Amino acid sequence: QLLLVESGGGLVQPGGSLRLSCTAPEANLDDYVVGWFRQAPGKEREGVSCISSSGMFDYYTDSVKGRFTISKDNAKNAVILEMNSLEPEDTANYYCVARHKTRGPTVDTMCGDKLYDYRGQGTQVTVSS
Repeated sequence: QLLLVESGGGLVQPGGSLRLSCTAPEANLDDYVVGWFRQAPGKEREGVSCISSSGMFDYYTDSVKGRFTISKDNAKNAVILEMNSLEPEDTANYYCVARHKTRGPTVDTMCGDKLYDYRGQGTQVTVSS
């Protein structure tokens, strides 16, 4: 079992920014493909952004391209999601997901086909004036 812990959510005005962090206290995230999903009430879950274990490949859903950036902070064993130019439509519970690299995931299968083995509890992001 992989424990994933998210932090960084909150309330922000439209146009503002937030920085989400996903850490794994008992594992090395370099061994996992990691992603960020979100789900708003009454809506399907959505793969927002995913990053390969090496950090060389990433994926963004169309609605966040140019506004969100995913990266790895190896020193902190964390995956970061920088969110800029936030819109009310970005309001959702954001949660971190992962699948071990030996199971052959790609950023496309994780985010696009929604295939992962572990998920965190999530952190709420609310964009409102």
